[in-house]
Amino acid sequence: MKIKYFTLPNILTLCNLVCGILAVLVAVSHLWDPEGVSLGSALWLIGASALFDFLDGLAARLTGQYSPLGVQLDSLADMVSFGLVPSLLLAAMYDAVGGVGSWWVICLGVALCSALRLARFNIDPEQHEEFIGLPTPALAMAIGSLAWALEEGSILLSPSVILAIGIVGAWLLISPLRMFSLKFRGLSLANATNRLRYLFIILALGVVIIGGLGMVWAAIVLYILLSMAVQAAQFKCKNNSKNE
Repeated sequence: MKIKYFTLPNILTLCNLVCGILAVLVAVSHLWDPEGVSLGSALWLIGASALFDFLDGLAARLTGQYSPLGVQLDSLADMVSFGLVPSLLLAAMYDAVGGVGSWWVICLGVALCSALRLARFNIDPEQHEEFIGLPTPALAMAIGSLAWALEEGSILLSPSVILAIGIVGAWLLISPLRMFSLKFRGLSLANATNRLRYLFIILALGVVIIGGLGMVWAAIVLYILLSMAVQAAQFKCKNNSKNE
């Protein structure tokens, strides 16, 4: 089998990885020198990684350049950009707010559960139209925005709260909660899921425009709540159907 390394989708995936590596350097540099590199700058790099992550899939669909190599490469890049990076950011945040001792290792749970989440996604045929568990880019963006908000002083976080965020975030990644996908299948409003996507995008943009980049985490919380509401409504409909 002839393997093509440098297809357009793979190049875009490698761009995702480069941004992730740079974000790792930002987090690690901040641990060494809190007065050096801005911790909040990691949010821009996570956002760039998410953009390249979207574009590589789009490029694969448009060019038909799907490959097993591309699938594996995408997961490896995502593990760095959306698994390792948020773990290190949480550890840096824990240190920045005066956390002491070795409790920061709890933050590594995000990286571990990200690995499990990404591995499951690759073998789970159910996750084409929706996700099971919080997507790794969403959690990474939420943690990146909290780092941004913490640095600009628009939010106050204690060491215990940061550890709690790590624990809850790690659980959400491997939870059974079903989350709607933002990948549109057509743009028609007749599709109920499309209407939900439009609603979320409008509300999320409103939150970020009003509150700034430090409120991206609130948009992710909104995404989780909307997904839970949809799942609850679907569960209720199934129960009603059984009782009829």
